[in-house]
Amino acid sequence: MRSETSRLLALARPYRGLLLGALTCSFIASALDGMTIVLIVPLLKHLFGTTGALRAGATPLERWLSDTFAPLLANATPGEAVARMAVVIGLGLLLKNLADYASSQFNTGMQEGLVASLRRRLYDHLLRLDLAFFHRTRTGLLVTALVNETDQAKGIVTASMVSLIRNIFLLGTTLFILASISFRLTLLTLVVVPPLVLVLRTLTRRIRRHSRARADERGELAALATERLAGIRLVRTSGAAAQEEALFAGAVERYRKRVVRTARFSALTSPMSETVATILVMLVVYAGTNPGILGLSAPLAPEVIIVFLLATLRLTSPIKAISQFPANWAQGMASVEKVFSLLDEPVLEADDPGGRQATFARDLVYDRVSFEYDTGARVLHDVSFRVTPGRVVALVGPSGAGKSTLVDLLPRLREPTEGRILLDGVPLPELSRSSLRRLMGVVSQDTVLFHESIHANIAYGVPGATRADVERAAEAANAHEFVARMPQGYDTILGERGMRISGGQRQRIAIARALLRNAPILILDEATSALDTQSERLVQEAIERLMANRTVLVIAHRLATVRQADEILVLDEGRIIQRGSHTELLAAGGLYRRLYELQFRDDVEPAMPVASGDMRA
Repeated sequence: MRSETSRLLALARPYRGLLLGALTCSFIASALDGMTIVLIVPLLKHLFGTTGALRAGATPLERWLSDTFAPLLANATPGEAVARMAVVIGLGLLLKNLADYASSQFNTGMQEGLVASLRRRLYDHLLRLDLAFFHRTRTGLLVTALVNETDQAKGIVTASMVSLIRNIFLLGTTLFILASISFRLTLLTLVVVPPLVLVLRTLTRRIRRHSRARADERGELAALATERLAGIRLVRTSGAAAQEEALFAGAVERYRKRVVRTARFSALTSPMSETVATILVMLVVYAGTNPGILGLSAPLAPEVIIVFLLATLRLTSPIKAISQFPANWAQGMASVEKVFSLLDEPVLEADDPGGRQATFARDLVYDRVSFEYDTGARVLHDVSFRVTPGRVVALVGPSGAGKSTLVDLLPRLREPTEGRILLDGVPLPELSRSSLRRLMGVVSQDTVLFHESIHANIAYGVPGATRADVERAAEAANAHEFVARMPQGYDTILGERGMRISGGQRQRIAIARALLRNAPILILDEATSALDTQSERLVQEAIERLMANRTVLVIAHRLATVRQADEILVLDEGRIIQRGSHTELLAAGGLYRRLYELQFRDDVEPAMPVASGDMRA
């Protein structure tokens, strides 16, 4: 497997033009920054009144400056010379700042482009992972990875790497200027750099370890908050607010301690760099005024010492930035590793490019199908049955019998461990998922609605649906009347998970969605569970319309609702132990009759249509 760094650089490849622009402008800014320092020498010479012939032992830089600016300063009074040099320095600073600005814009474009690409790739990848992954992974951790960890990644290739290269440019320019003034003095100032590098290397490993742990704690904190706030109703009705406060406070405290531990090591890089800067300044002042130390015949000119000192102080900034790069890199890589660990999760939603288009004209067959979770728990054993178009097949049995898992295999939300499922004689893996799922509509007990308008929720999965299409579906689902009473009608925002409307209204929105989809195969998973009598009646009427002329798989606990099914499959511990019509199963005895008598021993059997799709006693 490629390293995280190489994978991140591959993601940044589409933005290499922006990277080149940022680096080019950084190089120009660094060169101009060094030039403005150099131009201070002739300015100071005029201020000190030391213009004229070059002194003995003049540095190469002094000679170059004298030759270059002699025409500009010829026949000028001291005041005029200072004004002219000030204009030149000002122009240099202006160009330098313009180059800096351009570099930052290129850099920002690359940063946000990289983050957007990484977020899109991660989100697209998550949409294709097995459902079991979401069952074992907290949603808050995934949200943190999508938002926070991807944002940290941009600091690796852009902020950190571009900053590193820019500061290397600046360091090289400054060192060139220093060497032009005095090569020996420059060597002396560099003697303290190797010890700094060695110490920083020892810090890097600890910083990276603590940064990775901090990212884990941050994810846990977000996951806890997401989970608990989503269950705020339970928290309040259980009187558990104090308990939740304590639980969250503990998570916050663990994260705080982890951040403090990380900062403890990261913060060492800055004071170490400043200490080095102080040592550098003292060396320059002492050695520049004591020529014997450098083996020179005379001390450096005052203006040269001042410029050398200024350049030396400029040296501390890139040294500090370069010294902080390992810490920043280590912290960023902890987030990058977490993002790529998610991207490395195996994808089960990938289709063969040559997948066939699904059709349903003859039959749907489960052929000796078994299913086992990755924990080793087997929930289906050798299940076989056949459904022809227009028939209603009910799945009944105690909780945990495998009914929901059985219907999850049809749209390929899960894959059989053994056996196969065929649609018109074609195994499902040979069909494209998109065409297969277009043949199906699902209405379940746990209705999923998004924080969008009623129109958008009904039209979900049918992007070309018009307002008229949506309203017709809502009328057939007995939803139009209550929608019309909403503040903005079909443009009313339902709130997160549709909490602004009742359970029965949510179910009717889901039925309208299925009606608009107009799929030939319908899956009803306890579609009227936990509804009041009035809501249940409206939902049942809507389901009857939905079931018309469709093939239906209905999961039910309430046996009175499946009496008219063409076939009833009785499941227990993942096996079909009985099959037949309602009358045949009652006459045969066994589990179906026991469940039926248990439900109605104290009640008169209600006459309810199979379309209700519910089994509540």
